[in-house]
Amino acid sequence: MPQNEFKISRFIARILSFEEIAEFTKLAVANGITKVRLTGGEPLVRKNIVELVSMLSKIDGLEDLSMTTNSLLLSKYAKDLKIAGLNQIKKGDVLTVAEIAGIQRAKRTGELIPFCHPLQLWKIDVKCTLQEKGVEAECTTLCFGKTGVEMEALTGVNVALLTVYDMCKAVDKEMVITDIRLVSKTKK
Repeated sequence: MPQNEFKISRFIARILSFEEIAEFTKLAVANGITKVRLTGGEPLVRKNIVELVSMLSKIDGLEDLSMTTNSLLLSKYAKDLKIAGLNQIKKGDVLTVAEIAGIQRAKRTGELIPFCHPLQLWKIDVKCTLQEKGVEAECTTLCFGKTGVEMEALTGVNVALLTVYDMCKAVDKEMVITDIRLVSKTKK
């Protein structure tokens, strides 16, 4: 048992104050815990989250401060959170689900777009990454044949981004999907 105790007088369904979180973190660090992850619901909807991160990052002995989030609100705060001392941001399953959705739809592009016939694709790779201004999706497709696969790649990107939008729309009402384009096309 730890020698120090942190008591909450009674359970109240409320969000802990910054001071309570800082006190709890100090107690954890004093007992050998060096990594803390902010999670529980959606940390980014909390007012002054950057201030909280700044406060916690100054606690002596805390080596790693991270956050779990499933929201595109992150794009609004990412730079400030990093400056405040956040070491890592763990994005929930949103990006993975978006990548899977992009792959699934790229395979079925012929069913979505008139006169776009089904292709036997050899490779579909969808990568979604969190950038400072939001999520970037990239789709790479490969097919051996006399036809291009740009429609499949464009479909993969669009569906991946639509999936991110769908999963985060309740939290961020200002999301915009933009700048979708064919980056390169190589015919061998």
